[in-house]
Amino acid sequence: MAKLNGGHAAPTLEDVARLAGVSRATVSRVVNGGTLVAAATTEAVRAAIDELGYHPNRAARALVTRRTGVIAVIVPETDERVFSDPYFPQAYHGALQAFADSDVQVVLAMAQPGDSASRMVRYLESGHVDGAIIVSHHGPDLARALVDSWQPVVFVGDPETAGICYVELDNTEAAIIATRHLIERGARRIGTITGPLDMASARTRLKGFQTAMADAGLDPSVYVEGGYTMKSGAVAEQLLAEHPDLDGLFVANDLMAVTAMQVVQRLGRTVPDDMKIVGFDNAAIGLQCNPQLTTMTNPADEHARAAAQMLIELLAGGIPANPRMLRPSELVVRGSA
Repeated sequence: MAKLNGGHAAPTLEDVARLAGVSRATVSRVVNGGTLVAAATTEAVRAAIDELGYHPNRAARALVTRRTGVIAVIVPETDERVFSDPYFPQAYHGALQAFADSDVQVVLAMAQPGDSASRMVRYLESGHVDGAIIVSHHGPDLARALVDSWQPVVFVGDPETAGICYVELDNTEAAIIATRHLIERGARRIGTITGPLDMASARTRLKGFQTAMADAGLDPSVYVEGGYTMKSGAVAEQLLAEHPDLDGLFVANDLMAVTAMQVVQRLGRTVPDDMKIVGFDNAAIGLQCNPQLTTMTNPADEHARAAAQMLIELLAGGIPANPRMLRPSELVVRGSA
């Protein structure tokens, strides 16, 4: 440990936190222009910094000076999913658009879903990037690890962690709209294929489905877990084997919905006469099936662009006016329902 004059150890974030009577994470946010810190708390932290003679470390100084000129879009997903799901290139494009008029480089970084949160935090604090937009995370572990980090980040999707900025689609309301549409079109025995249930988006879409079904006095319990991939849409066969009387299907993304439609048709049932289907994401693939897919919008480029604008405010030392942004989804009616 470095020594100051007189042999005393250099003060640390923990020392400042102890003197100010706040958490280490709060001190970190004050030092690096972070968000959601009350004025009185900020004043107490700054007074402790002055009293102790604390100086931020090299990484924090690099953040302030923005030396790298690089922003990362981090996707904790498999290579297969990143390159097969149009959601991710759209999100990356939205981030690129946000920084188009600057000299900032936007890089795409993929992390496997099984990678530890600490490994991703080490990458973010390595000095190679000035900040990050994180897309499609699995669970709150990464966000919780980043609460104590000096690195500014914004999530696309609810991080389920206080103090982290994010942009999120109103998945619950969107799923309610989709399910009500099936009900209004005459479907009564409706099931759903969810996304991976370690993701907040999948759980909230399931919640919306179950809410709409219960409100209509219908059975809300019919669902099977998918994986947001085309291949995982094949679980529709399991769902129909267990519930052969289904006449409606809400599928949590369009890739799965297209495969589910193929399963339904292969089993000799017609869409929409025997089975009405609503997907999610408004992906181009929904226009390539027969009939074309009714779906909910989920504009990844707009969400990533909004997240990038938040990140720009954080990088400038400000606080986003709306650090927890919830955006609406719209129903796009086509032939499948």
